[in-house]
Amino acid sequence: MATSFDSTDNSTRTVDAWGVTALGEPLERMQITRRPLRGNDVRIRVDYSGICHSDIHNVRGDFGPRPLPLVPGHEIVGTVVGTGSEVSRFSVGDRVGVGCFSDSCGHCDACQTDEEGYCENGTVMTYASENGYTDGEVTQGGYATEIVTRDSFVLRVPDSLDPAATAPLLCAGITTYSPLKHWGAGPGRRVAVVGMGGVGHVAVKIAVAMGAEVTVLSHSASKREEALRFGAVDLVSTADGSFAKTCSRRFDLILNTVSVDLDTASYMATLAFDGVMVQIGLPEQPLSVPVRMLTGQRRSLAGSLVGGIAETQEMLDFCAGHGVTAEIELIDAADVNDAYDRAVRSDVRYRFVIDAATI
Repeated sequence: MATSFDSTDNSTRTVDAWGVTALGEPLERMQITRRPLRGNDVRIRVDYSGICHSDIHNVRGDFGPRPLPLVPGHEIVGTVVGTGSEVSRFSVGDRVGVGCFSDSCGHCDACQTDEEGYCENGTVMTYASENGYTDGEVTQGGYATEIVTRDSFVLRVPDSLDPAATAPLLCAGITTYSPLKHWGAGPGRRVAVVGMGGVGHVAVKIAVAMGAEVTVLSHSASKREEALRFGAVDLVSTADGSFAKTCSRRFDLILNTVSVDLDTASYMATLAFDGVMVQIGLPEQPLSVPVRMLTGQRRSLAGSLVGGIAETQEMLDFCAGHGVTAEIELIDAADVNDAYDRAVRSDVRYRFVIDAATI
């Protein structure tokens, strides 16, 4: 359903969206309200909204209770259609993005060092999150025709990037860029990416763009040609477990993008001296690694969640400079439930994005 936009309208607005009124139920078209513009707010017409696997977990109740109704979506690319009186960084017509979070306390150590995603007083997520820093409103996400967000949490999307294929970068892009940068992926470094799905394929592209020698470790040997097309030098099958020997002490950095339970020790065995394995996937079971596997070669096991707003903007600019976007399948909003089922079956190459004009 089409929605008209008036940049001078500063009322509470009712907009079309897709969400659920009960966890575990199919998504359905609904209407939600967006707040009037505060002085530092930006009103954005949503053009594209990526589907993240965490959206599926939230909607289906896998992460526990959530405020209802729930409209998911934190991979948002759109166009500015209104700004508050204090906003100077954005103008009507600008192409912008909104990622995983939309507010934070602003004064803790994490926020003061541009790591808002680790806010010590609680990061406000883009959906299903109560904003205790303002009026306690519960955030609703990007499966909607419009969103209102504080200007300091809005990203500028470079014109050279395809907007639909950029949407997943607002989550998968920064989730991988941040640890790759932090642990020094670049020329002369051998990087392994575990899994080449919606997040993993973006990790491969970014690591290659950083200049690293990239190998994919995957159960899906059928993805070898695509891995090479993305710039990896090899795809090693992990299906039979022999990879731990054939890749022994090969990698300086491993980025584990999958959320299934793995034999972590086998992957750690492929690390070189001083190597680090970074976990960004969230498996259900605790990780288990013999301590001597760490001490013997001064290896490390680490984790990473997401990057801050400044780093997310840096990531977008980097991707624009290197021609990096996600591989996507663009869908109508009415197909979102089928897309959820297909994503669970890994039946997508590699990320679904909703055309918000169909909402």
